[in-house]
Amino acid sequence: MTLARALWQANADLARKILTHPFVRGLGDGSLPVESFKAYVAQDAYFLEAFARSYAFCLANGETRSDLYGFADLIAGVLDELKLHASYAERWKVELHGVVPIAATRAYVDFLLAAARRGDLGETVAAMTPCMRLYAFLGQTLARTEVAPLYAEWVKTYADPGFEALASRLEVLLDGHATDSEAVRVNYRGAMELEYRFFDAHWGKE
Repeated sequence: MTLARALWQANADLARKILTHPFVRGLGDGSLPVESFKAYVAQDAYFLEAFARSYAFCLANGETRSDLYGFADLIAGVLDELKLHASYAERWKVELHGVVPIAATRAYVDFLLAAARRGDLGETVAAMTPCMRLYAFLGQTLARTEVAPLYAEWVKTYADPGFEALASRLEVLLDGHATDSEAVRVNYRGAMELEYRFFDAHWGKE
């Protein structure tokens, strides 16, 4: 079993907990209040900018030409996500400039950038992989149900084979650069916990 697969399986409890969260269920069945989604879009755009910067640290610390291509493609994927958020913002009048991060967003951003600045490529990738694998898991799982039109574009984006390919590419980089160390396991688990906190914060609890 690859390290990426082992880490995902070790955190399956949190993946299931996130999948069954009312916010995520609401994305699938359309019951999520639009105001909650709008707040999420603004905060997620803020987060994605930090996510792209973390990839840039990985690119700078890469060791091979394959690393260069891999992280460059992953940065491009984040930019595509930001374009999607911009389309949401235009449609629902969400202001993406000057976003003030809530506590859950700030905690996740600080966690990622701190890992990236320490300069250990494997540990940084371990902190970033859960976001990609989790979103692919959520999108693909929701897409197997009857998805309401309201947030169908969100589901379609993360269920798309192109997004799965990016998540898989990051997992290959994880397997290539990380070892099964305590720091790697802690970073992976920490990111999953922060993912839950991020969704939960947009369900009226923060």
